[in-house]
Amino acid sequence: MITKKEALELLKSDISFFKKISEFSEILAQREVSYSKNVFIPLTNACRNRCGYCYFRSDSPKIMSREEVLRTVMLGKKFNCKEALFTFGEKPETNEKIKKTLKTFGYDSIVDYLYDLCEESLKIGLLPHTNAGVIEFSELKMLREVNASMGLMLENASTRLCKNGMPHEKSPGKNPKVRIRFIRWAGRLKIPFTTGLLIGIGENYEEILGSLLVIKRLHEKYGHIQEVIIQNFKPKKGTPMQDHREPSMFKMIKVVAVARLLLNTNIQVPPNLNRYWQMFIAYGANDLGGISPVTKDYINPESPWPEINELKVLAREMNIKLKERLPIYPEFIEKGWFSEKVGSVVEKLRW
Repeated sequence: MITKKEALELLKSDISFFKKISEFSEILAQREVSYSKNVFIPLTNACRNRCGYCYFRSDSPKIMSREEVLRTVMLGKKFNCKEALFTFGEKPETNEKIKKTLKTFGYDSIVDYLYDLCEESLKIGLLPHTNAGVIEFSELKMLREVNASMGLMLENASTRLCKNGMPHEKSPGKNPKVRIRFIRWAGRLKIPFTTGLLIGIGENYEEILGSLLVIKRLHEKYGHIQEVIIQNFKPKKGTPMQDHREPSMFKMIKVVAVARLLLNTNIQVPPNLNRYWQMFIAYGANDLGGISPVTKDYINPESPWPEINELKVLAREMNIKLKERLPIYPEFIEKGWFSEKVGSVVEKLRW
């Protein structure tokens, strides 16, 4: 839709951006916006990575018991949620406390434990979506059997952000080559997949464009990326980047618009991190991600979810249809990109 050169010019442009982008107004302005009603399950906050902006990771980590997880899933069912969002730090077994606790639960690995929890969630009637960080190919293949979709943020494809003094300096799992390989594996396995960029952590516009082009090439080859999140960095107290400036709305608008014009997939902006999310809908976003009526955003606990009724009011202001979706998008349901275990729940929930 636009060339690499045109995309970089748009990203680097000043106030003239609004004039340049006006010719694409019919493409950018969305008429239908989706969201998923979910429960957020932070299985453990142990992680081998030490990202400069992360508040979620802990040196004294905890792991949720089976009973805690299933109570949360049942509560979600009571509130008509359709998605169970499982998230945890990468390779948490590297923490001895978590490794020992898993043993007491009867498991050798977090992935084995997660598999059983996802299976239980399916029995209750919620579709699992897992963000597990980088895991092995065999583990990814196994989890496909009990997940409607999965995700891993690319964040950025630049190795510069992994160098000394940069946000991913102490995060081996944030090596772009490792994450790109993982996203490629998901494509090979036909897993409906979520990825995205984290904006405002020290990247430049060339690196943003390069990251979007990586996603574009992966999706063109495998066709598995159902949504791309454009997420703004939010400073957290107590982290190395607590005084780092978050990206401006202008920068975010430019990235959202270029993502829409470059990528043939859904573009998501989290509404709890962006009070004026309507602006991003006007410039290409068409999804608001998971919104929970019962659990908080444990990654960004300072940013509560908006009420769904409030979102509907704001959508009506723009004459936009706000539509609930499953964690697997309709086009992937039509393709049959799910296991038999997942499919039986998809069929119940899609109507």
